[in-house]
Amino acid sequence: MQVHRNGQSNVSSNAVSIHHNAALLSVVEVTAPLEVTSDMLDERLAAVLKRLRLPKRLLERVAGVTARRMWEGPEDYIHGAAQAGVKALAEAGVSPDAVGLLINTSVTRTQLEPAVSVQIHNTMGLAPSATNFDITNACLGFVNGMDLAATLIDAGQIDYAVVVAGEDAKNVQEATVKNLLSDQTTRDNFMQQFASLTLGSGAAAAVLGRADQHPEGHKILRGVTRAGTQHHGLCQGGHDGMYTDSGALLENGLELVMDAWNDTPADWNWRNMDRYITHQVSQMHTDAIIDSAGIDRTRIPTTFPQLGNIGPAALPITLARELDSLKVGDRILTMGVGSGLNVAMLEIEW
Repeated sequence: MQVHRNGQSNVSSNAVSIHHNAALLSVVEVTAPLEVTSDMLDERLAAVLKRLRLPKRLLERVAGVTARRMWEGPEDYIHGAAQAGVKALAEAGVSPDAVGLLINTSVTRTQLEPAVSVQIHNTMGLAPSATNFDITNACLGFVNGMDLAATLIDAGQIDYAVVVAGEDAKNVQEATVKNLLSDQTTRDNFMQQFASLTLGSGAAAAVLGRADQHPEGHKILRGVTRAGTQHHGLCQGGHDGMYTDSGALLENGLELVMDAWNDTPADWNWRNMDRYITHQVSQMHTDAIIDSAGIDRTRIPTTFPQLGNIGPAALPITLARELDSLKVGDRILTMGVGSGLNVAMLEIEW
């Protein structure tokens, strides 16, 4: 819902969601099997790096990415998402027959129709009564999916939801390498496609259920979203590559994040979270959020150095890797910005 403080219209107001009976029951990752190091990409791009007089290890120096993972087959990302969903249900102790909703939040798709969710639904063996569909919103799809699932659980429409994401960066990265090796590539062309080289593959899933039936669950409390769609041209991608104005994307994305951050009610106290689980882009983006929001660096775990940017799967994978360090009562803020531009944040009480 759109909130207007003191009953007056405010163009800077957030879209705020408050949840009452939704809980996160499990979150898991499935790791893509093949490692592609930044050194390996340097070797493939050696000729163009030399011609343009660009240094080696640019991916590590600028983005902080030393490696990323890839799937072996073209539809492994779908099977990875389904595998993650099955694993998440098992860890939550929820039967597949009890699931009322499956949301696939992946950016990756090999075809326009049907939805990617249908194959995941079938592979997981979910009941015909389980609604399934895709939500695509760049890197924020998973947060949007959890927010929507929590809303439907609050409304009593469903008892359980599974949110999944399976990403495959191989085609985009191969197309990017081919593009960059062209004799026509300039320094500007190279930097416009540089972000594509940071992409990685992987899968994740989360199970949400009713908090009143699962006291062991982690309550989903509230969230905000913010749109800056006038910046929709700053990052555009397809199977033939991704083109990014990295400087403008960082500047305007950070401004949008801070607009939302500073416009939340003071009693939410998001400046004192125990953990901030952000979308994993690069060291530069992470540092910018830390500096602007005044966040304790030790409370922001990162996975991009080893996994790259896995799109919407990055955030749940990072959360899954923090499970052993979280304790009852911890407050978690999932947060990030996706090309478009859109921002989403969601608070979870452990």
